[in-house]
Amino acid sequence: MPLEKYRKKRDFQKTSEPPGEATHEPAGRLAYVIQKHQATRLHWDLRLERDGVLKSWAVPKEPPTKAGERRLAVEVEDHPLEYGSFAGEIPAGGYGAGTVEIWDRGHFVPMEWEENAIVIEIHGEKLEGTYCLIRFQPDKDPKNWLFFKKKS
Repeated sequence: MPLEKYRKKRDFQKTSEPPGEATHEPAGRLAYVIQKHQATRLHWDLRLERDGVLKSWAVPKEPPTKAGERRLAVEVEDHPLEYGSFAGEIPAGGYGAGTVEIWDRGHFVPMEWEENAIVIEIHGEKLEGTYCLIRFQPDKDPKNWLFFKKKS
């Protein structure tokens, strides 16, 4: 099940995070969102719609807005599509406890989506342009990616 890891980490009796039970028909445009998450450490969660879920990465520093800025992006568990509109408090004691707010949203167009390289055209409110996710050391630590904006 694609959301098994996501659901195991959360107690839906205590959190208002969506459990991801809704079914979705493809809407034509693929969802893109970045959520600013003030948890134990402030970070930004990059989420890209793929195969009925939001593929997700935690970005420890503010996402790159200019070419030449590079950020670490740590791959985390898939999230339900409904999570793309989630903003609010995750209660203390829960996984990811803290404040979640929408930092940017829009849609994206995949240009390349391979095992170790993702190239997308982002059309967001803050981010606009061609962005890349490149797996940093696929054999050593496959969760670590480099996230950056391509030069025009």
